[in-house]
Amino acid sequence: MTFTALDHVATPVLDIAYEHAGDPSGIPVVLLHGFPYDVRAYDKVAKALVARGGYSVYAPYLRGFGRTRFLSEADLRSGQQGAIGQDLIDFIDALRLDRPIVGGYDWGGRAACIVSALWPERVRGLVTVDGFNVQDIAHSGEPSKPEWEATYWYQYYFHSERGRRGLERNREELCELLWRTWSPTWQAASAEFPASAPSLHNPDFVEVVIHSYRHRYGLAEGDPRYQAIEERLAFGTEIVVPTVVLEAGADGVGGPPFADSGDRELFTGRFEYRKVEGVGHNVPQEAPEAFAEAVHLLA
Repeated sequence: MTFTALDHVATPVLDIAYEHAGDPSGIPVVLLHGFPYDVRAYDKVAKALVARGGYSVYAPYLRGFGRTRFLSEADLRSGQQGAIGQDLIDFIDALRLDRPIVGGYDWGGRAACIVSALWPERVRGLVTVDGFNVQDIAHSGEPSKPEWEATYWYQYYFHSERGRRGLERNREELCELLWRTWSPTWQAASAEFPASAPSLHNPDFVEVVIHSYRHRYGLAEGDPRYQAIEERLAFGTEIVVPTVVLEAGADGVGGPPFADSGDRELFTGRFEYRKVEGVGHNVPQEAPEAFAEAVHLLA
């Protein structure tokens, strides 16, 4: 493991647990994991960046994961996109990071895209897996291709109380299944899963996850504190910061290829696209050198 011991920083809503590697005076890089993963996804990315020298790498545990905790019992355990975007800018503020490179996939890619879109002056560059990860909630009721819909079964499962109970009671079995099916070519998925499994036992994990997958379909109200962010995202936005898009060539989660998604027009700054062939959903853990190289391109 390249990261140093676990540390914490307080933000207005959370006590965020994070791990750090590299030269504290180097270019700051914030790497964000997705669901149902954790910061172990970035162990080898951090190792590669530290070996290059000149980087200060931070990997926070998202709300509901690991040892990150809410400061108030009264706060809604929201998993909405506005919340994770605000968490990232709060993390940058709390550590006084000067224009970090931000990168992520899945939920973490969404947070990185949101901050890059809404606070571009705070970001040096963006690495995002599979493109523009901001949710179009207004059109979330529109169906996609049946073969893609089949891979979203877990989302529809979480819309029901049966799904909530299934996540609560069978979280490791369910999430390990997602790891394997979302990364069908990654032979090490089952062997790597146990290192991240403890992060799924955060006391707020189930509530945050269920809220995330219900809010994005308009099935749950959001936290009013993030309403302004949600409105700005719904109005439409572009990403002007330098960006590298990595596309997983063997992602088990359905969706259009980047070239067919219409995302390219949303990136109006310096831009580079790279397809990572034979790699599934968890790009940084499956292809760490490719992710580290994408970060290095933005330094």
